[in-house]
Amino acid sequence: MSSIIENLNWSFLASRLISIIPVLFCLTVHELAHGDAAYKLGDPTAKELGRLTLNPIKHIDPLGLIMMIYARFGWAKPVPVNMMNFKRPKRDMAITALAGPMSNIILAAIALFIFGLVYTPLGGGQASQGSAAGVAFEMIQQTAFLSIALAVFNMLPIPPLDGSKVLFSIVSDNVYNKLMQYERYGMILLMLILFVPYTSPYFSSFIYTAVGTILDGLYFIARAAFDLVN
Repeated sequence: MSSIIENLNWSFLASRLISIIPVLFCLTVHELAHGDAAYKLGDPTAKELGRLTLNPIKHIDPLGLIMMIYARFGWAKPVPVNMMNFKRPKRDMAITALAGPMSNIILAAIALFIFGLVYTPLGGGQASQGSAAGVAFEMIQQTAFLSIALAVFNMLPIPPLDGSKVLFSIVSDNVYNKLMQYERYGMILLMLILFVPYTSPYFSSFIYTAVGTILDGLYFIARAAFDLVN
């Protein structure tokens, strides 16, 4: 038993534990944005079901949460949307779908701005791992990274992810209706991509590369905030 404990990667476990709050926050913002967009476009379904809330319990999908914590990308429980309440169903569905990933990009930008503001006051690179300042730094960085990862993952054109709804909106009504009939099978395809050993490393590499590229593009926000206080 002692050898098992000694062999545990405590830094990995600590990092994952610290990521729980950012994960819940990112997922909640994502789904709240979907529901709020749908509500503003005429569909009250999410509001009536209590999904327009910052309570993360309302938005958690167990498997998606586990994926976010351990694989660094995943999903939440989809906000229910009734397209029949929209004036322009395909267009409004695409807008509703885009609202989630866009909210995560905005959240990442805010996290990077906060990181730049507090970098010097909290000791910058001198903050030790495990200290209050070190934990704060890691949580802010995790929020930015995970939020972008959530946005990138959900923009994949695989049903039922948001990217598929955006893609489907540009096809004819006849094709759209046929594609929506097969939406339920998209999750099977997604699971195969995520868990089949032959595809999962390439898929993960693609996600991390895309996330890193976007993070690098947004780094100027942290730098601007840093310059404000230094």
